[in-house]
Formats: sequence, C-alpha cells, structure tokens
Amino acid sequence: MDRTVIAYVIYLVVSIGLTVWVARTLSRNGRIFLADVLHGNEKLADAVNHLLVVGFYLVNLGFVALYLSGDETIADTRGIFEALSTKLGVVLLVLGVMHLGNVYVLNKIRRRGMMEREQVPPVPPQGWVAPTAGA
Repeated sequence: MDRTVIAYVIYLVVSIGLTVWVARTLSRNGRIFLADVLHGNEKLADAVNHLLVVGFYLVNLGFVALYLSGDETIADTRGIFEALSTKLGVVLLVLGVMHLGNVYVLNKIRRRGMMEREQVPPVPPQGWVAPTAGA
C-alpha cells in the first residue's frame, strides 16, 4: 500500500476520533452552562446543545475532509509523521478555535441575560403618582 494512503487513513481515523471526542465532551459539560444561560429551561438547553453539536460536527468534519488532500507524495516513514503532524496540528487548532468561539458566544448570551435580570425592579410598583403641573 502507498505511504500516502496510509497517512490519509491515519489522518482520517485520528481526526474523526478527536472531533467525536471533543463534541461529546463539549455536549456533556456544556449542557449545564446552557441551562444557566437559558434560565433553567432544560428542554431548550437540550435542543440548543444538540444543534450546536450538529453544527460542530458539520464544520469540523467538513474541514477534515477538505484538508485531506496533499500535494506531495510521501516517500518514507518520516514523511508520514511530518505530514500527519502538520495536518493533525491544524485540525486541533481548528477544534480549539471552534470551542473558544462557542464559549465566547454563549458567554455573551449569558451576560446579556444577567444584565436583563438586573434591570427588573426588586419589588413591583406599589401605586401611581400623578405628575405635578409645574414639572
């Protein structure tokens, strides 16, 4: 079997495995964060969590597929390691950027919700005061 094909197979197996592991980890641990962001609405948190995971898979697996092809032919075992380290390093960086992007957006949503909660008066109005004519 050609060394380039071996490198492709290893790249796909490792990249897909990493993507699945990261997505499951983010889904499991992010659900609690989403429930807080969405004020305890568990059904909505689960739905948003599922949509985020699907989007995460689509973007990352699409990138893995697009980044699969290489221009050079791998001549030796050292070339396999060099090609894999470059490709897998880029995939890991993309996974990290996607994760940080998700956390940033969710944190912005959470902060906005906290600001909205703070703007509500602590007690409802007790009565009505008519405006004065001189004011």
